[in-house]
Amino acid sequence: MNDALSNKLGWMLDDALRMPETRHAVLLSADGLLMAHSERISRDDAERHAAGMAGLQSLARSTAGFCGDPNTRWRQTVTEFDGGYVFLVAAGTGAYLAVSATENVHMEAVSFRLHELVQRLGKELTTPPRRDIGRPA
Repeated sequence: MNDALSNKLGWMLDDALRMPETRHAVLLSADGLLMAHSERISRDDAERHAAGMAGLQSLARSTAGFCGDPNTRWRQTVTEFDGGYVFLVAAGTGAYLAVSATENVHMEAVSFRLHELVQRLGKELTTPPRRDIGRPA
């Protein structure tokens, strides 16, 4: 399938990467399937990272009780590496947004921008209810 046709939300991810020191973005489903990716990352790499991010969010969610309440809802994970960070946030029911950045990124600004993007993505990911169900054709 043509990547441009299957990556219709990629422009929103590219918009999030207009912040200094950001690198790549992927939108993924809870089971690790790639839903969209930024222009700066190949589809193959985006698919591989989406699978890894699904595991990361699952692990983070399973440790919620460590915060003191087993019913605590997971919202965001930030992982630090030599040379950079990965931000992983909930992006709606069964969807997650991951962004990588260099070690010089303004962490609070990226986190804020991602939560703004999640609001926009939520509208795109929500399917409106069908109004003609049960009516004769």
